Amino acid sequence: MKILVLHGPNLNLLGTRETEIYGQTTLDDIDAMLAEEAGNLGIELRTLQSNSEGELVTAIQEAAGWADALIINPGAYTHTSVAIHDAIVGVAVPTIEVHLSNIHAREAFRQKSFVAPVAIGQIAGFGADSYRLALHAASRLERS
Repeated sequence: MKILVLHGPNLNLLGTRETEIYGQTTLDDIDAMLAEEAGNLGIELRTLQSNSEGELVTAIQEAAGWADALIINPGAYTHTSVAIHDAIVGVAVPTIEVHLSNIHAREAFRQKSFVAPVAIGQIAGFGADSYRLALHAASRLERS
């Protein structure tokens, strides 16, 4: 199984950014945890972080050629990006939306997701473990 993990804007600041919300785990820590877990599950894993919406859209489009599943934390693009929504629809790669915090318990503007309607599921509120849970869920998907 091949899985692409995409981290959206500002996630490169994890560990120092609003630690009371996002914790002290860094993005490198999350990627290392995912790599180890993927190895244990026999998954080929690729990760990418970008602050650019266009770069994330391109990565989603390129995933159509090889990925069996996509895990994405769109960051702030969750609430604004029709382009990411449309890219996910366009490639038809099963997608799991991930958030470190529970976006549904935060500010009203964070409670709307453009990704959720086109994702097979959403995992939010478990910190870095949200990614681990998503990886395990993706690993159980039927391979195409």
